[in-house]
Amino acid sequence: MEKFDIVIVGAGPAGLTAAIYGKRANKSVLVLEAKNYGGQIVGTLDIENYPATPHINGIDLATNMYNQAKELGAQIRFEKVIEVTDNLNVITTKNTYEARAVIIATGSDYRKLGLENEDRLLGKGVSYCATCDGNFFKNKEVAVVGGGNSALEEALYLSDICSKVYLIHRRDAFRAEEVTINKVNNKSNIEKIYNTNVTKINGNEFLESITIKNNDGVETILNVSGLFIAVGHIPENQNFAKLIDLDDYGYIVAGEDCNTKVPGIFVAGDCRTKDLRQLVTATSDGAIAAVNAIKFIKDKES
Repeated sequence: MEKFDIVIVGAGPAGLTAAIYGKRANKSVLVLEAKNYGGQIVGTLDIENYPATPHINGIDLATNMYNQAKELGAQIRFEKVIEVTDNLNVITTKNTYEARAVIIATGSDYRKLGLENEDRLLGKGVSYCATCDGNFFKNKEVAVVGGGNSALEEALYLSDICSKVYLIHRRDAFRAEEVTINKVNNKSNIEKIYNTNVTKINGNEFLESITIKNNDGVETILNVSGLFIAVGHIPENQNFAKLIDLDDYGYIVAGEDCNTKVPGIFVAGDCRTKDLRQLVTATSDGAIAAVNAIKFIKDKES
């Protein structure tokens, strides 16, 4: 069984940042990733809100992080982790590794509508993050899908940038907090559309329009430049549910110190309970989790 000081589950921004910090502390580091490195940012054509980097393609930024971790000596292997044990063994579909500390940075995936063209037009009009991509739609008409706090907050954010925002919800009332609903109601350029689903995403190279259908079966085409999907996230934490606490939505319960209830197991990025899930908070978590993992190892040695 191979042994590493720190085993990191996930090669998104949080996991790769943790690897960078771990290697800079002269620890042996293994990063395990089930899919591709970079996480959600690889689907972003232009990142504008990362400090000191006004414009960068998501793939380029992810590749820079990946290469930096590799050049420092981190081992990165593409294996799916199926279990972490309380004695800090990390089990994949191929191998079992022994760790002195584990950092879970599996992230979360945006819940999708499951429509044709949704993936193809991602970053070309389809988005899951208004704060990431809203500025690309200045003075244009856009649509937001969803009825919870996140959807309404996305609509409010976009209403200060875009000429018009259609807020589409499949039910007859929003599920958001009353104060947020009142803010939406006070925005003249937000048009609320209830009892309606988005049924088609239309466009060739870029999004051109969406088709919506209400509960009476009436279809309407909205000519929008952007479609922001805010119907929730799916954290990828079920493989750890027997070991560490998850909240009702499946996120790992942890505070700003990134500690879980199990000594030696830390969590970083979008997979943990937190108020803001952004690239910059993911990298922050990665640094915090790595520093605390290093401290845990040092304390065990003394």
